[in-house]
Amino acid sequence: MTRPFLKMNGLGNDFVVVEARSQAFRPTPEEARAIADRAAGVGCDQLIAIEPTSRADAFMRIWNADGGEVEACGNATRCVAWLLMEASGADDVVIETAAGLLSASRAGDGRISVDMGVPGLRWDQIPLAEEMDTRGIELQVGPIDDPHLHTPGAVNMGNPHVVFFVGEEPDDALVKGAGSLIEHHPLFPEGVNVGFAWVTAPDRIRLRVWERGAGLTKACGTGACAALVATARRGLTGRAATIEMDGGDLHVEWREADNHVIMTGPVTLEFTGRL
Repeated sequence: MTRPFLKMNGLGNDFVVVEARSQAFRPTPEEARAIADRAAGVGCDQLIAIEPTSRADAFMRIWNADGGEVEACGNATRCVAWLLMEASGADDVVIETAAGLLSASRAGDGRISVDMGVPGLRWDQIPLAEEMDTRGIELQVGPIDDPHLHTPGAVNMGNPHVVFFVGEEPDDALVKGAGSLIEHHPLFPEGVNVGFAWVTAPDRIRLRVWERGAGLTKACGTGACAALVATARRGLTGRAATIEMDGGDLHVEWREADNHVIMTGPVTLEFTGRL
């Protein structure tokens, strides 16, 4: 049996999207890995299924490139929201995920805004293996007496993130080396996405992210949200900033009125095919 799919991306963070509201699509971890394989499959960071639900316009199921199912993906939410709005002609939709309900709306110039909800900031919401202040957790990389990375912030944006604050452009060696090391650290019982944030101005952050189960990606929507929240909590930025990633820019605002995080950025439809 073959299944049609759409290949989409949000700032280069790319997805294989399958419509599964009329016919179930539940790949095994091995099948998800095969689809995500850039050499032998379609190639993507995440595999997405749009499923039926009575609670929203659609349910979005997400598998990382390693075949594991995950709770949230900000860039994929924008892509699925755009698809649903294009199909219905609406200007806003609600998408259910394993992390909860997310509302999205058109933001002009082909951009989509997603209300990512209230960030989880308690240690047990990340979750961490032990209690500590999530503004700067007890974690370091490098020599004990002179670590080159230390005291990152921790935020849950529907999935767990740790954000290191760096003083220069984070290069591939740093992101891949430290990211792969921290992703499965015992402090994070569910694994963790690892961000490296260089604050270049009070309203600009250069960010690179090692995604749990996907590795170094061109962009990470939940990672951008986590970086803004983490830097704002440390007084390094205000509550709104442009997040510069390898694939382009996202605008993120952590609203004071209700503490919701609003992420705005573009979507791209690359091509269609059949699995």
